[in-house]
Amino acid sequence: MRSTSNPVFRNLQPQQGGYAGFGSAPGAGQFPNNPYGQQPQYPGYQQPYQPAVPTTRPMTIDDVVQKTGITLGVVTLTAILSYALTSANHGLAGLFLAVGGLGGFALAMIMTFGRKQDNPALVLSYAALEGLLLGSFSFLFTNVQFGGVGGSGLIAQAVLGTFGVFFGMLVVYKTGAIRVTPRFTRMIVGAMIGILVLMLGNLVASFFTADGFGLRSGGTLSIVFSLVVIGVAAFSFLLDFDAADQLIRAQAPEKAAWGVAFGLTVTLIWLYLEILRLLSYFQDR
Repeated sequence: MRSTSNPVFRNLQPQQGGYAGFGSAPGAGQFPNNPYGQQPQYPGYQQPYQPAVPTTRPMTIDDVVQKTGITLGVVTLTAILSYALTSANHGLAGLFLAVGGLGGFALAMIMTFGRKQDNPALVLSYAALEGLLLGSFSFLFTNVQFGGVGGSGLIAQAVLGTFGVFFGMLVVYKTGAIRVTPRFTRMIVGAMIGILVLMLGNLVASFFTADGFGLRSGGTLSIVFSLVVIGVAAFSFLLDFDAADQLIRAQAPEKAAWGVAFGLTVTLIWLYLEILRLLSYFQDR
């Protein structure tokens, strides 16, 4: 029998024949007014008590792999469709960027603050919206007509780089080379907040000056900033892996794997976009 991870219930050990005081009721042959040793034939008492069968099972690593694969599959298919449609009709680029970016952000906020990360419909909807964003963004970044650097090979390089970092950090986590401690978690979360503040500040500054703070101008500062962002995104994978491990150890329900898939997808998309930016800087030189 599996033991619960909840300390409130951990000490409630099942008694012989049942739970708590319910296992001490007399059985057949133990009724004092029944000398024949037969259980009275009252409705509802013909069968012994059977505990309810759980409607769900604990999450496993296979669930995480399966749900993550499905989510990334939706991202990939919609990204390919978005890229193809944008290539055929350039006017769709702005629409897909707006719908995918704003819609994906809104859904991410709803799932995060509404604690609905384990809702498969919301997770897959987020994946489809992010696919629209990735396809149009990738097209614009590699199309010279829109100021891109040219060469769709950059997309393949960015994809390989993204999954290379992912599997590299998975090895780092499994070997214990870097341990996820509360201090490490605080550092990564703090770095992510700092990056977000800098990005927003650079966006606001770009309204008043040509390059803002110079974080996305393609110069040396841009390269350094992208490398820092890629490093933080890579280390945030360790937080995702640790969260999955904790959920599995706590015997979280199977649907919690969708929340892990959502977290991994967010990090993978973030990493891909930043690697694509970094590669484009070198193409401009």
